[in-house]
This record gives sequence, C-alpha cells and structure tokens, in this order.
Amino acid sequence: MDHEDHSHAAPTGSAGAAHQPGQQHPLGVYFKIWGLLFVLSAASYMVDYMQLQGLLRWTLIVAFMLLKAGLIVAVFMHMMWERLALIYAIVVPPLLLLVLLGIGALEADYTFFTRSEFFAPELKQQQPGAH
Repeated sequence: MDHEDHSHAAPTGSAGAAHQPGQQHPLGVYFKIWGLLFVLSAASYMVDYMQLQGLLRWTLIVAFMLLKAGLIVAVFMHMMWERLALIYAIVVPPLLLLVLLGIGALEADYTFFTRSEFFAPELKQQQPGAH
C-alpha cells in the first residue's frame, strides 16, 4: 500500500510561498448583484414617480435602501465570504443602535404625551368652535 502524502496543502518552499492564489469569486455573481441593485434603484425611483405618499412611501424607500446597502456590504465588501464572528462584529452594533433609537423614540412620544396631558390640560378642554 502506498502511504505518500496526498494533502492539498501548498508546498512550504520559497516557490510555493511566492505564488499563493487569493480567494476568487466568479464575475457572474457581481454582474447579477449589479443587475439586482439596478432593479432595486428603479423600484425606488418608481415610488417617487407613482407619487406615493405617507407611511407607504417611507416604508418602501427605507426598505429599498436597506436592501441595497445589505447587498453592497454582503457582496462587494465580501462580507458574504467572511467568518461569522466578523459579520457579527460589523452588523450587531448598528442593529443595537437602531433598537436603542426605537426605544428612545417611544420614550420621547410617551414624554410628549405626558407633558401635554399634565402641563397643558386647558388646551384639551377647549372646543374648536368655542372662543
């Protein structure tokens, strides 16, 4: 039986260290993502073209923005091929900031409601037609 070393490791000599290929990704992936970014941008512009208003408008704009930013980070910044620990180190802090901003917005709304309830009760008692 032949017990030679059949490992796929690079040779340890100086010739092997000089030519080590990097991580290569097929160009088709980049072209597909570029096309998807183009479609998402067109959809974002269609929100303005269709003259959508209110909460639907801003929800669509923010959703398209986050999708495009996520694709750019995942593919063009090579986050898709990184270790999970590095992904968590980059993604978790902004998500925590969004959660804290949401909590702050809820607290601000509650504070505004409480102040209007207790510090300006006469404004609430006035009727629109009675001067």
